[in-house]
Amino acid sequence: MNAKRLRRLPVVGCLTAGGLVLLAAGPAFAHVSVQPGEAEKGGYSTINFKVPNERDDASTVKLEVTLPSDHPLASVMPQPVPGWDIKVTKSKLAKPVESHGEKINEAVTKVTWSGGKIEPGMFQQFPVSVGQLPEDADQMVFKALQTYDNKEVVRWIEEPKEGAAEPENPAPVLKLVDPAKGSDGQGADAASGKAKDATAGSEAAASDDKDGSDTTARVLGIAGIVIGAAGVAFGVVAGRRRSA
Repeated sequence: MNAKRLRRLPVVGCLTAGGLVLLAAGPAFAHVSVQPGEAEKGGYSTINFKVPNERDDASTVKLEVTLPSDHPLASVMPQPVPGWDIKVTKSKLAKPVESHGEKINEAVTKVTWSGGKIEPGMFQQFPVSVGQLPEDADQMVFKALQTYDNKEVVRWIEEPKEGAAEPENPAPVLKLVDPAKGSDGQGADAASGKAKDATAGSEAAASDDKDGSDTTARVLGIAGIVIGAAGVAFGVVAGRRRSA
């Protein structure tokens, strides 16, 4: 019996260790985050705040996102989310920022979504178009408050530090990268626009080629008619000469 028990101990130990790993890894995937996780410096981007519900007995009913004050954004436009009300809070800037040659004295400092519900086992994305992103920073930290219908508030406000373990309640972070070669900093929308322009140009070129082909066909057709008529006339004249 003792030998059997000793043989079982490693198995039980492995199962217990595996269970601890799963429990430890679980919460790391359940925090509020920014999708995609990076954008180009100096450009415009559409980002999504992804909010998973990490409670089994409560639903998320409110999300508040505070925008960084050290790099105010001149343009912040939330996309409507069915079932949710959106409140955009603006504040006066201590130091005006310049955008497209104009000085901006106030900027959006907070966006709040409420009135909807994220039930247990579900997640919701809240899209926002932002810009112009700073050129002198490597990241932007968006502090978020997640409120449940049982009045619990989870504060996702801890800034992750490079080389350190992830904090218990990390704030959503948008990493800023150098623009790709040939990029205009306008993101996917601009790329889509360029693709549409290219398509339109191809269609126009195809239309021009078609028109040119039609014109050539008409010219050749007329030339054929003229040559045919000349041939008939020549035949008539030649026939008269033989008759004479």
